[in-house]
Amino acid sequence: MNCPKCGHEQKDENSECVRCGLIFSHYRPLDYRELLAGSRSEETAKSSVPKRIFNYMFHTNDEIEVVYFIGRFIVFIFLFIWSIKFLQSSIDSNYVGKSFMHLVNLPFHEAGHIVFRPLGRVMHSLGGSLGQVIMPLICTLVLLIKTRDTFGASIGLWWMGESILDMAPYMDDARSLSLQLLGGNTGSSAPYGFHDWNFILSELNLLRHDHLIANLTAAGGKLIISISLLWGLVLLIRQFSRLNRSS
Repeated sequence: MNCPKCGHEQKDENSECVRCGLIFSHYRPLDYRELLAGSRSEETAKSSVPKRIFNYMFHTNDEIEVVYFIGRFIVFIFLFIWSIKFLQSSIDSNYVGKSFMHLVNLPFHEAGHIVFRPLGRVMHSLGGSLGQVIMPLICTLVLLIKTRDTFGASIGLWWMGESILDMAPYMDDARSLSLQLLGGNTGSSAPYGFHDWNFILSELNLLRHDHLIANLTAAGGKLIISISLLWGLVLLIRQFSRLNRSS
C-alpha cells in the first residue's frame, strides 16, 4: 500500500507510515467544503467586529419603560437647545465661561492642580485643565463600561466636550492676560505663573500660538458636543422602538 499522505510504499499490515508517521486509522481526506466553511466563519468573525462595536456603543435594553424614556427625551431636548448656544458662541464672547457649567467644572479644575502638583510646575499648571476633562471622561467610561448606561455615557461625553470648550477662552487669553480669574485678579495684575496657560505656553515656547491652540481646542470641544448629541439621538430612536407600552 502507499501512504495517502507522503506516497511511500509499504506493507499492507502497517498501522502507521514508516516515513512520515501518519496513523492510517486517523487519516481523513480534507474536504474542501470544510475549508470553505472555515473561511466563511473567519470572514464573518472579521465583519462582525464593527457590528460588535456598534452594539456595545448603542446597547439598549430589550424593554424600555415609558417613564424612563420620557425623562431621557426631556434631558436630550434641554441639552440640544443649550448646545446650540455653545456651538454658536465665539471665544471672545466667553459664553461658556459665563455659563452655569463653568461653576461645575471649576472644583475639578482646582482639584487637578493639587493632584498634579508633585509632577512639577508645568504639570501643576496643566493639571487644572486636565482635571476638568478627566472627571467627565471617567463618568463617561463608568456609565458605558460598568453600568452599561449608554445614554448616560452620551451625557458624560457632552460634559467632556463642554469642559474642553470651557478651556478655550483661558488659552486665548495667554498673551493679553485680560480675563478675570479666580479671586478677581487678571493675569496682568498677578505674578508670573498665576495664569495657567500663560505659564504653560511660555515654558513650552508656544505663547505666540495661543490663539491657534485656543481655536483648535474650541473646535474639538464643539465636535465632541456634536458627536455626543448624535450618539444620544440614535440611542433614543433605538429605545423608542423598544418601549414597553403596556406599562
